[in-house]
Amino acid sequence: MDDVEDFPYAYDKPSAQGIIRLKPEDFIVHEQLGFVPEGQGEHVFLEIEKRAENTDYVAEQLAKFSGVAKRDIGFAGLKDRYAETTQWFSIWLPGRKEPEWDSFATDDIKIKKIERHCRKLKRGALIGNQFVITVREWRGDKAELVKRLETIKQRGVPNYFGEQRFGHAGQNVSKALELFRGAKFKRHQRSIYLSAARSFLFNQILAQRVNSGNWNYAIAGDLMMLNQSGSYFKAENLDERLMQRCASGEIHPSGVLWGEGKSELGSVAFEIEQFIIGNFSELASGLEKKGLKKQRRAFRVNVDSLSWNFVNERTFDLKFFLPAGSYATAVLRECLNYKMKGN
Repeated sequence: MDDVEDFPYAYDKPSAQGIIRLKPEDFIVHEQLGFVPEGQGEHVFLEIEKRAENTDYVAEQLAKFSGVAKRDIGFAGLKDRYAETTQWFSIWLPGRKEPEWDSFATDDIKIKKIERHCRKLKRGALIGNQFVITVREWRGDKAELVKRLETIKQRGVPNYFGEQRFGHAGQNVSKALELFRGAKFKRHQRSIYLSAARSFLFNQILAQRVNSGNWNYAIAGDLMMLNQSGSYFKAENLDERLMQRCASGEIHPSGVLWGEGKSELGSVAFEIEQFIIGNFSELASGLEKKGLKKQRRAFRVNVDSLSWNFVNERTFDLKFFLPAGSYATAVLRECLNYKMKGN
C-alpha cells in the first residue's frame, strides 16, 4: 500500500537529521497506569523493566513460569522491542501460591514491583507513557531545532498513528484488503489488519486537515474532543470561547476511526471526511462489513513535560509525556528526519 507513511508536516519538513534507537537504552519508555493496584486480590501485578524484549514475549514467558494459560496474563499496552521499557503485567493466580519471582529475572528482564489487585490488567488501562529518547549523529541548525521544539511544546503535533501500526511498506493495510476480499487469517492477524485499516483512514483524514492548515482548530461541523478524554461534543458555534479552548489545548478537533454508524459531523468537516472515505471506499466498506463501530480520536496531541538537553554537538536527549495511544514518532518526525536502528 503506497502513501502509508507519506503524511504532511505541521511545521514544514525538518532539515535536520539523526539516528534513534542506536542502542535499546536510547529509547526509554515508562508506562503510567490509570489506577493504583489495591494491594489484594487474585491477580498478581508485576512492574517489569525489560531491555530489547517485546511485550508478547514477556507475557508468554510469564505464563510458562507461572503455569497458567497466556490468556490469564494481562498488560495495558504493547511496547517497542528495541528499547528499554517499564510496564505492568498481571497474572491470574486464584488461591495459588506465587512463584519465586526472583527466579524469573534475567539480564534483560527485571521485576521492579510486585502488587495484588482484584481484576486483570486490561488493554488500554494506562494514562500514557513517559519517553526519554536519545538522538545520535545529529546534524542540523541548533537554533532551528530549538524553535521547533518550543513550537511543539506550545501547540502540540498531529496525532498520527505511527508507521509501526502499518507494518513494513504498509503490508498490514494490504493484508486488510486481502481480508476484505475473502482471504483467511488467524484471529490475532485479523485484529492487526483491521486496526491498520482504521488507522490508515484516520491518518489520511488528518493529513488532509494538516494540508489545509486546520488540524489544530475547529472548523464548521467538527466534533471536539476533550483533552485526554474520549468525550466529545459538536462545535455548533465557532465562537471566541471555543477557539480559545482549542488554542489552549483543552479541546481538539477529532477524526473518525471508521466503522458502522451514522457520521455525527456536519458542514465542512463532513465533506472532508466523505472525500477521503470515498477515495478509500473498499477499506471503509470492509470495516463496516466486519462489524466495527465508529469511534473518535483527537487530531492533535499535546506533548506534555517536553524538555531537551544537548549532550554534545552530535547528541541530544528529548523527554516528554504522551497519552495512551499516541506515538513518540509523531513528535520526532516534526523535529528531524530520523533513521532507526534495531528495527
